[in-house]
Amino acid sequence: MAINYARLFHRRRTPQSQPIPSSTQAPNSAGGHAWLVDDWTRLDRFLILGAEGGTYYIAEQDLVKQNHDALVRCIQQDGVRAVNRIVEISNSGRAPKNDPAIFALALVAAHGNGEAKAQAFAGLPKVCRIGTHLFHFAEYVKALRGWGRGLRSAVGRWYVEREPDDLALQVVKYQQRDRWSHGDLLRLAHPKAASRDHQAVFRWILSGKHGLGERTVTRWVSGEPWVANYAAVGELPRLIGAFEQIKQASTKQEVVRLILEHDLPREAVSTQWLDEPPVWEALLHRMPLAAMIRNLGKMTSLGLVQPFSDAAKLIASRLSDAQTLKRARIHPLAVLIAGKVYAQGHGEKSRSAGWKPVSEIVDALDAAFYASFTNVEPCGKPMLLALDVSGSMDSSKIAGSRLTAREASAAMALVTAATEPECEIIAFSAPASGGYGGLHGGGEPGIARVSLSPRMRLDDVIQRLRAIPMGGTDCALPMVWARRNKLKVSGFITYTDSETWAGSIHPAQALRLYRDELVSEAKSVVVGMTSNGFTLADPNDRGMLDVVGFDTTVPAMIADFVRS
Repeated sequence: MAINYARLFHRRRTPQSQPIPSSTQAPNSAGGHAWLVDDWTRLDRFLILGAEGGTYYIAEQDLVKQNHDALVRCIQQDGVRAVNRIVEISNSGRAPKNDPAIFALALVAAHGNGEAKAQAFAGLPKVCRIGTHLFHFAEYVKALRGWGRGLRSAVGRWYVEREPDDLALQVVKYQQRDRWSHGDLLRLAHPKAASRDHQAVFRWILSGKHGLGERTVTRWVSGEPWVANYAAVGELPRLIGAFEQIKQASTKQEVVRLILEHDLPREAVSTQWLDEPPVWEALLHRMPLAAMIRNLGKMTSLGLVQPFSDAAKLIASRLSDAQTLKRARIHPLAVLIAGKVYAQGHGEKSRSAGWKPVSEIVDALDAAFYASFTNVEPCGKPMLLALDVSGSMDSSKIAGSRLTAREASAAMALVTAATEPECEIIAFSAPASGGYGGLHGGGEPGIARVSLSPRMRLDDVIQRLRAIPMGGTDCALPMVWARRNKLKVSGFITYTDSETWAGSIHPAQALRLYRDELVSEAKSVVVGMTSNGFTLADPNDRGMLDVVGFDTTVPAMIADFVRS
C-alpha cells in the first residue's frame, strides 16, 4: 500500500499537536505547538499581567520562575533598556498592578551591571511612587541581594528629594508593609536631611512617638543611636500634628473637624470611627480616586451613598472625568473589578456585610471602564473579535485579581466593539467530547455567537460569558468559521492564553487559507491574556501581531494595526 506523504508532511494544514514543518514552533504547556515569544515580549507580559496564581497548565511558582529567568536574560543583555521599559510601563499606568515592575526593578539592582544599576536607582522614585511601593521594593531586594552603598543612597534620596509636606503624607498614609516601616528604611539608608523641616520629620519617624510600632534602634554612629543625629530643629508639617491629634480624638465631631481642616487620609483615622457616615462624608470630598473606588461598597453599606444622594452625585461626577482617571492612573482592570464587586452587593470574601447597589454608581463605573483606556480611533474595517472560552481561560487570573482571563477578554473586546462600526463578537471552544459536530449540542461547529453590546453592563457581560460551556483550545476556529461562512473580515482579534492544541490546523495556516480564498490582506492580532511564553502569531508574518492583554494601549494598537 502506497504511503501518502502529503498527509504526513503538509505545510498548509498541520495538526496542532505537531509543529508546522520547517517552522520554529515549540511544544506549549498544553501539548500543542506554538511560537515562543522573545524575552522582551515576555518582559512586557510580566510587567502588565504578572504571574500570580499561575495558569491552568503552569503552577504559580513555575510561572514566576520562567518569567524571572527571562527577565534576568533581558537585564544581562541590555540592563538600561530593561530599566527604561520598566519605568515606562509603570509610570504610564499601563499595568493593572505595580508589583511586577517593582520586582523587575529589584532584579536589575541584583543582576544588572554598574550602568544598569545606576539607571535602576535613578528610576526608583518613578516606579516606587508611594511608601507601600518602597516597602515592597525593600522586601524584594532583601530576598535578592545585600544593601550596598548605591542602594542605600537611592532609598535615602526617595526621602530627601520629597518636599516635607509630601513626605509627611507618605509616612502618615503608608505606615508599614511587608514587615518594613519608614524607620527601618531610614536606619538602613542613613540619609542626610535636606532641610531643618526634613530633620524634624526624620526625628518624628525615628523617635517612635507616632505609634507606628517602630523597632528598637539598631544603627549606631560614634557610639550614639543614629536617631540622636536628628534633633527636632525644624517644624513638623501640619499633617503630622493633625495625625497626632486625631489619635486622641474622643468624638466623631472632632474627627470630622480634623479631617476637613487638614485633609487627613483614611489611613490616619482609627478603626473605631470608620463606621460613622459623617466621617466617610468628610473623607469623600478629597479622597483619592483609587481609594474612593475601593470603598464604594463600604460607603453604600453605611447609607452615605443612596439613590439621588449628594455623595452618589459626587462619585458619579468624578468617575465620569476621563482626565481625572488618567491623572490618578486608574487602570481599567481596577474599574472592572470594582464594578463587578459593587454590582453583586457584597465583597469577594464575605457576604455578611453587604449593600444594595445604587444604579447611578453601577452606570458610572461602566462608563469609567471605557474612559480609562487610551483614546481609540476606529479603523473602520470589518473586525471579528474571537474570545477563547476554553477551560484554561477560566483558570487563569488577570494580574493576580479574582477576574479570569475569560471574563477580562470579554470586557476588553467591548472596548473595540464600542468604537468599531463593523464588528462581530464570537466565542470559541473545541467540544470537550472531541470532534466539530457542533458546540455543545448545536450551532456552528466550535463557535458560539455571543450577543454582546457595549451598551450592556459589564456584570451582565461576564454572566453571559460564564454560561458558555468550556472545552478544549482550538485557536484556528475563528478563521475556519469565517472561511466556511465566506465572511469578509479585515482583522481577526483573538483573545487567548495561546495554549492551543485541539485543532487539525494551526491558526497561522488557517489565516493563510482564509487570505487565499477571501481577503488577501486580512490581519490577525493575538491578545495574550497570560504571561506565559507562547504566541499564535507567526514572527515571519507581517500581518500578524502579538500584544499583551489588559494594557491600556491595546485597543488603540489593534485599530492602528488593522487600519495600516
